[in-house]
Amino acid sequence: MKTVLCTLLGIDAPVIQAPIGPGARSELAAAVSNAGGFGMLAGTFYQKDELRDLIQATRSLTGKPFGVNFIITEDMHDLVEVCLQEQVAAISFFWGDPASYIGRIHDAGALVMHTVGSAAEARTSVEIGSDVIVAQGWEAGGRVWGTVATFALIPSVVDAVAPTPVVAAGGIADGRGLAAALALGACGAWIGTRFVASEEAWLHPAYKRRIVDAAETDTVYSSLFDGGWPDAPHRTLRNSTVARWQEAGCPPSGARPGESDVVVTLSGEPVCRYAAALPRPDSVGDTEPMANYAGQSAGLVKRVLPAGEIVAEIVSEAERALRAMV
Repeated sequence: MKTVLCTLLGIDAPVIQAPIGPGARSELAAAVSNAGGFGMLAGTFYQKDELRDLIQATRSLTGKPFGVNFIITEDMHDLVEVCLQEQVAAISFFWGDPASYIGRIHDAGALVMHTVGSAAEARTSVEIGSDVIVAQGWEAGGRVWGTVATFALIPSVVDAVAPTPVVAAGGIADGRGLAAALALGACGAWIGTRFVASEEAWLHPAYKRRIVDAAETDTVYSSLFDGGWPDAPHRTLRNSTVARWQEAGCPPSGARPGESDVVVTLSGEPVCRYAAALPRPDSVGDTEPMANYAGQSAGLVKRVLPAGEIVAEIVSEAERALRAMV
């Protein structure tokens, strides 16, 4: 299955693994790239030497292209420079304006991806030089930038920025979703929740099981888990923290039940109930009350599988779905 995205990135399958926080480390990104997709590292919260080590570790596991994602909450120029020195194929940006980074990235021969939530934002992104637009629908898990559903957003963005490649994000976890995105004019899919439930994702096993057990109605869109990242809407699995907050009448920050509760420790540091942190394998304590980020596509995830098998399954199912359309 080849699209213009595959040609641009040098990959075999139009599947991009979303940078799922600490879950997106070398093992996951390399496994996706080795399977023909495009693996992504989450680079935002590393120091320069740590990020360089992460990129080099990924390259030791794959000779295929992969990328690094940054959330633009502060100056990322030093970290971006590390990626360029290490000859990363693409740099992805989210939650901010990438304009000041694009010239340097292009000079180094890398590509720029930018996540948007509207057609107007997509046009602006292309005007400043973005090479690939990631259009994120409201169904997405984790931090959610826009408020438009994927099926309404994708064709609007495609029409707005053609011929710039558009990748569909939000609500896609299988080949049927990829086929639908292609039918809407996208040239690939950006997939997060399905890869949370992969063997290589560096995330807590109980978190992965909750994804597998979830129905499509089991997620909540809110700004509830704001500790460390305020005013950032997100989608998570419904859990005891959400239930207590809703039962209390959805009070604002500072008046929510159990705000001082320590639910787990991470590297010996306490994590309170409404923290933005997600469940890692080194979490000590009950991870159920934490921010278990997941999109509405969680209802389609039935098993924890190796990432390479996930890519192959998505591609084969998409090919069947597309053949059935004609």
